[in-house]
Amino acid sequence: MNHILKYEFHTAEDLIHLTNKYKMPISEIAKRYEAERDGKSLPTIRNKMKQTRNVMYEAVRKGIASTQKSKFGMAGGDAHKMYKIVNNTSFMMGNKVTVRAMAYAMAVCEQNACMGRIVAFPTAGGSGIIPGVLFSCAEHFKAGKRKLLRGLFTAAAIGLVIAEKATLSAAKAGCQAEVGAASAMAAAGLTEMRGGTVEQCFSAAAIAMKSYLGLACDPLGGLVEVPCIKRNAIGCMVAIGASDMVMAGIKSFVPFDEVLDAMKNIAHTMSSRIRETALGGLAITKTGNMIKRKLGMKITE
Repeated sequence: MNHILKYEFHTAEDLIHLTNKYKMPISEIAKRYEAERDGKSLPTIRNKMKQTRNVMYEAVRKGIASTQKSKFGMAGGDAHKMYKIVNNTSFMMGNKVTVRAMAYAMAVCEQNACMGRIVAFPTAGGSGIIPGVLFSCAEHFKAGKRKLLRGLFTAAAIGLVIAEKATLSAAKAGCQAEVGAASAMAAAGLTEMRGGTVEQCFSAAAIAMKSYLGLACDPLGGLVEVPCIKRNAIGCMVAIGASDMVMAGIKSFVPFDEVLDAMKNIAHTMSSRIRETALGGLAITKTGNMIKRKLGMKITE
């Protein structure tokens, strides 16, 4: 018989129940669940997340300074370009927070494309959104390291719920499971950092995830570069927008658990051609096939 852990959760409903029962935020429940599940102390778990944060920081730092191109030239240097316009108010996205988040997200993804070190949080394909959103907004709020860690733990908890109820695999569910999941995680993490309630965190996650339901995973040449990197940048805008909406008092009409049920159902009806196989969508355009030829891959009509 499996032992039920005190802080164990599998759904948003579980998490809401635990936060109400123990009068704790999502981040604290997540931290305590990992500690009891792994048999580790709370300081050990915090230090592990600090290490994760530090690797993310380094990927951002290197990425925004780099103009290096990936092996096949599809990625590299865009984060540097984006970061240079952070203070330029002539652009329509003149909000420094959002522009900086987009630059940070692309920085991490470009580091991945150029074989740099990143954190696959939740996956390599969606690795830029959480550091992009949380780091940029933490700078804006002048949030301390402790508050940033709370955002990361909350994001991790949302990721666990997604993995339990649906999937984090693009091979199973398309890009909704990677960029969509990361955007939902970032939206919830940011909302907790801003002092939002547990219900607001889940509303933000639901609003973000609903924006990505059914999204194809159709990378050119099967590489995590195009359209993945720019999708991460846009994913930051979605996450920040979702958090702003709930902080303004707007709620998701459909609960987060039900959104994940929909995501799973959509995955079951999604063609394998748009689930990370490079057999459909952008991957078989004229440009996509050009990349396939460079890689020596079979051309798909």
